[in-house]
Amino acid sequence: MLDAFGGCGTTCAVAQKMGRRWIIADINKGAIQTTSKRIQNIINNQKMGQDLLNGKPQSDSFIHYRINDYDQNMQHNEFKDMVIKHFGIQVSKNDSFFDGKLGNALVKIIPFNHPFTILDIQMLKDELKNRPDETRDITIVSLGQELAVQEELKQFNRIRPINKITVIDLRLDPKDGFIMHDPVSADVSIIKEAGKVKIKVNDFISPSIIKRLSMDESVFRTKIKDFRSQIDCVLIDTDYDGKTFNILMHQKRKMI
Repeated sequence: MLDAFGGCGTTCAVAQKMGRRWIIADINKGAIQTTSKRIQNIINNQKMGQDLLNGKPQSDSFIHYRINDYDQNMQHNEFKDMVIKHFGIQVSKNDSFFDGKLGNALVKIIPFNHPFTILDIQMLKDELKNRPDETRDITIVSLGQELAVQEELKQFNRIRPINKITVIDLRLDPKDGFIMHDPVSADVSIIKEAGKVKIKVNDFISPSIIKRLSMDESVFRTKIKDFRSQIDCVLIDTDYDGKTFNILMHQKRKMI
């Protein structure tokens, strides 16, 4: 079974219980985490002879391939404020769709939990239909963009004499092209006592976000008052075998 829009993982959960092979994909990090935890629980139950609807499971493990850049976990509003200050965007408090102005252009900041998509362009078109007298150009700020977006924007700008759209892609460096992904850096303490393990995240920093915003680390840390705003969950495998990562997920509100 293939589910390209996995959501909470119902399709693959049923497939796993029925002993069917499955592939699932989703662009949302939260969906992947929820599905991973759900499938791991089913597999654990199947090892104990439970959660089998038909026959035997095809596998007692699964593989997670990450093809999206998920190093963008900072809360959207906090990241949005940093982008506004970084580019000098003039905020529009009375506009329910556009976030502000940059020069004479209207600015729309795409939510940072997904790249700039065709759907975002359609929403922009629908908004402009409701503003027939709007003649200003549009500037889009996003963390990445779908491949199909560039061609769609070319066609839009070619046939429309007004409202030309330009994109500021925070994953692209205007001089050097793509900004390479740097893994996050974390200071973690592991304390063993009385037969238990206590894990504490003391510090966390994202080099990729710093690079995208062209900031020094000291400036970034000054603007981000609590490093935990960059973290949405902690994934732990207490018995990692070097091949399959079996997660135990702790939401940020439960983090030590």
